[in-house]
Amino acid sequence: MSDNNKKTAVITGGSRGIGRAICLKLAEEEMNLVINYAGNHEAAAQTKEECEKLGANVVLIQGDVSRMKDCEALFEAAAQFGRVDILVNNAGITRDNLIIRMSEEDFDRVIDVNLKGVWNCLKLAARIMIKQRYGRIINLSSVVGVTGNAGQTNYAAGKAGVIGLTKSLARELAARGVTVNAIAPGYIDTDMTACLSDEIREIIKSSIPMRHTGSSEDVAFLAAFLASDRAGYITGQVVHVDGGMAM
Repeated sequence: MSDNNKKTAVITGGSRGIGRAICLKLAEEEMNLVINYAGNHEAAAQTKEECEKLGANVVLIQGDVSRMKDCEALFEAAAQFGRVDILVNNAGITRDNLIIRMSEEDFDRVIDVNLKGVWNCLKLAARIMIKQRYGRIINLSSVVGVTGNAGQTNYAAGKAGVIGLTKSLARELAARGVTVNAIAPGYIDTDMTACLSDEIREIIKSSIPMRHTGSSEDVAFLAAFLASDRAGYITGQVVHVDGGMAM
């Protein structure tokens, strides 16, 4: 199959953690992958190498999704494949603090990346997918976007906003053959959570009905399904991968 006959997926924040796991799962389908990363060149190169071993064509694009110009460069890179079938909005950051200690800069930066960055990519993907009359969009939200969490007013607000974007865009694009869904992970073992102390990890586990944290692969399996043709009648949904935290 030629490169232009394969499906093409654009993934933001794909160098590590959940993003890398999603890239690897999509690579198993031998897709064209256009992977955004913020700054970790080594991790991005490793993701590229692992995906290529699985049969995918991979293009790496460094950029800040909060800047529309960087998002445009990402989709321009995808243009070489002739279409964009799948968009996974995974890029995100945290700058946690209690609200009385949180700086305006830290609030703005998290919202810019975690919410505006998603909007930027949605806007660009929508133009393409409407013309194609086909597309699969998966936005990464979070359990705290539903439940809230002390010390994360910025992160929770951004991830709650992602849910609003998902549901609104799903209504806009449904008649054009484009599905838009969100995944809300709970506590997943990633680099972002690896710095937590054993005490904190045990407290977290006690709050999870299943009594254990999840893996990046748990999220990736769902993302791959929502990106597939088998999920063609599912849109506007928020699917929790959280061991029962938000039920």
